[in-house]
Amino acid sequence: MQPNTYTSTSTLEYDQGLRSYLLSVFNYMTTALLISGLISAYIGFSPTLAAAIWTSPLKWVAMFAPLGIVLGMSFMAASMTAQTAKVMLFVFAAAMGVSISSIFLIYKLGSIFQVFFITAATFGSMALYGYTTKRDLSKMGSFLMMGVIGVVIVGIVNVFLQSSMLS
Repeated sequence: MQPNTYTSTSTLEYDQGLRSYLLSVFNYMTTALLISGLISAYIGFSPTLAAAIWTSPLKWVAMFAPLGIVLGMSFMAASMTAQTAKVMLFVFAAAMGVSISSIFLIYKLGSIFQVFFITAATFGSMALYGYTTKRDLSKMGSFLMMGVIGVVIVGIVNVFLQSSMLS
């Protein structure tokens, strides 16, 4: 009978390593969100820059660059180093910032800040809960995926029905 090599690591060491890893992921995500927010705000508050992007053929690059970056990252995922992945995350965040800057042309500043605050508070509270809980959250995956599919379907239907309540 061979000894199990996986039992040599204590649960405490595993928890500390996992917590450290999750904290670094949350820090990278926060930094990426800040990059996206700052770039979109900078473009949104600069009428000349916003007009240069969104009234020219450059708008197509701004719209589809994040998709291209994500596809490129998925094809290179197996061969990417950790440093390259970090750089690509921040490049993607910058491209998303440019892409979502058009919301400043459509929505009022108060609405943008309200949605940003709700999203940041939701992410922060969910991250804190996931970081501190001892429960296995993997069982919630199928339930949450059904919720996402439902929200996407409602969003698509709302494009055609134009319900003010769903706006």
